[in-house]
Amino acid sequence: MRAFTLLACLSVLLLAATCKPDAKAAIQLQLLERTWLHAHEEDQGDTVVYRPNTYTFPPSRGRTGFAFDHNGLFTQFDIAPTDGIEGHKGRWTAENDHTLRISLDDKKSPDYKLELVSLKNDVLKVRRIDL
Repeated sequence: MRAFTLLACLSVLLLAATCKPDAKAAIQLQLLERTWLHAHEEDQGDTVVYRPNTYTFPPSRGRTGFAFDHNGLFTQFDIAPTDGIEGHKGRWTAENDHTLRISLDDKKSPDYKLELVSLKNDVLKVRRIDL
């Protein structure tokens, strides 16, 4: 009976260890949850650079961007016909710790993926993958 109890306890511990969420991925997603604007001056090839909307950007005629909420809500900011910013609501989901799937509610644009190249407190680098 004692061996059975020990085996059961070890099984529960092993199960708990394998089901624990990836802390690094959780931290990454917490850093992601804010409003990001395109820092086009810093783009490198197919890697697109974004900075928080609180960043002091150099003058520009307009900036696109997006906002991630913790509950999966997403807003894509595009330049409006009147040169203002136009928001498009949608949803984001993490496919893994470095790929996000974006789906806009209005379906005017097809779904796409963002590959997270780098994510630090003040800079987000992504590659867009059209589906």
